[in-house]
Amino acid sequence: MSEFSKRLTNLRESRDLTKTKMANKIGVSLSTYANWEYGYNDPDMNTLGKIANILDTTVDYLTGNTDDPSPRSSNLSSTDLADMLDNVRSYDGKTFDEHDKELLTTFLKGLYADK
Repeated sequence: MSEFSKRLTNLRESRDLTKTKMANKIGVSLSTYANWEYGYNDPDMNTLGKIANILDTTVDYLTGNTDDPSPRSSNLSSTDLADMLDNVRSYDGKTFDEHDKELLTTFLKGLYADK
């Protein structure tokens, strides 16, 4: 059993959720979900994010990159956002220009405003 499988199972059980309820919340079949807990398969990155949100943890915790299950604070300030975007140079081999950074800033502000 992988670290992901163990943590997924433990978090689900600690929240008194059945495998069926988790599968329904995520939007996958019970067999797909069960295979993740048994360690036969792993979810894709988008689904990992959904699972982390449902279980109120982080993808880093689920995947074993940290031992801290606490979700990070979503108190992203404009200064934090500007600092992050100053470090963005490219994505997928394509260089970011100021217009791209402005679009990304607008998107992220909208995303965090919804939380």
